[in-house]
Amino acid sequence: MRIEQLEYLAAVTQHGSLRRASERLHISQPALSEALTKLERELGVTLLDRRRSGARISRQGQDLLQNMVDVLEAVDRLRQAAGDQGTATRLLRIGTVNAATSTLLVPALRLFQDRHPGATVEVLDAQQPEIHQGVVEGSLDLGLVNVLAGDDAPADLAGTALVHGRPVVVLPVGHPLAAQPAVTIDQLREERFVAMRAGYLMHRFAHRLFEGRMPRRCHTTDGAEMGKLMVAEGLGITVLPDYSVVGDPLERTGLLVCRPIAGDETAVTLVLRHREGQLPGRVRDLRAALVEVARGRRTPEPTGTVMEVVPSQTA
Repeated sequence: MRIEQLEYLAAVTQHGSLRRASERLHISQPALSEALTKLERELGVTLLDRRRSGARISRQGQDLLQNMVDVLEAVDRLRQAAGDQGTATRLLRIGTVNAATSTLLVPALRLFQDRHPGATVEVLDAQQPEIHQGVVEGSLDLGLVNVLAGDDAPADLAGTALVHGRPVVVLPVGHPLAAQPAVTIDQLREERFVAMRAGYLMHRFAHRLFEGRMPRRCHTTDGAEMGKLMVAEGLGITVLPDYSVVGDPLERTGLLVCRPIAGDETAVTLVLRHREGQLPGRVRDLRAALVEVARGRRTPEPTGTVMEVVPSQTA
């Protein structure tokens, strides 16, 4: 068994196919496939499910993945101790729903970078099911997702609640409804609405809020970032978690405001998902940076009161 074989498997797991992994590693696809086949023979297990759509780590591979990551982390520490600064460190990948988690994620990445100047982190936008699947399979090290109160947690993943909040109405500055302390559901239904595409939590929340009778005039977009831009440009209004709006550059510069939804007490939480068990060193450090930033964050609510954010464990 060679260290590069484990690195090859990690690359295929991260990038989802032999072709993309070979491009990333700068080796031929046949050579990569042969190296992994030899590793499978040596271990006596099938590590990859090879399909036309790409290669995914097998269930047996998932069971062994943590041990392999531990070996790669140990090798990385050894190389650093030996002063091999030219050796690339393992890429860390974090998936996030596109719901303005940047107000938490960017400061956490800055903190992590200060502690690990040589580390490389890749941030990927995805929907919640894709994030969960990626963390389970190992193509993602961590995942940031929004959950509503009562949502079931994935049985095979651990979670840490980072930020607690509630859905709010997002309006352009100067909109007549911005002069009110809260916005009713009937008022929302009469406005041109910017809805999130199916698969996003706020899509599910909006259909629950409107009891299936969505506003007649709707735009649809893929994630909160574009949704907020559309609101700022006067194309409509939307609903998002308050922590995805407060502190956002568009809100700080006075282009957006948010107001509570009258009569709605829905709770929404930003949760950090990761695999069960001991995390590799740098993944653990990135998780710690996210928790540390969340612990020090205080998010003003739309009513002017202050909501304290306290991380807690979720089932």
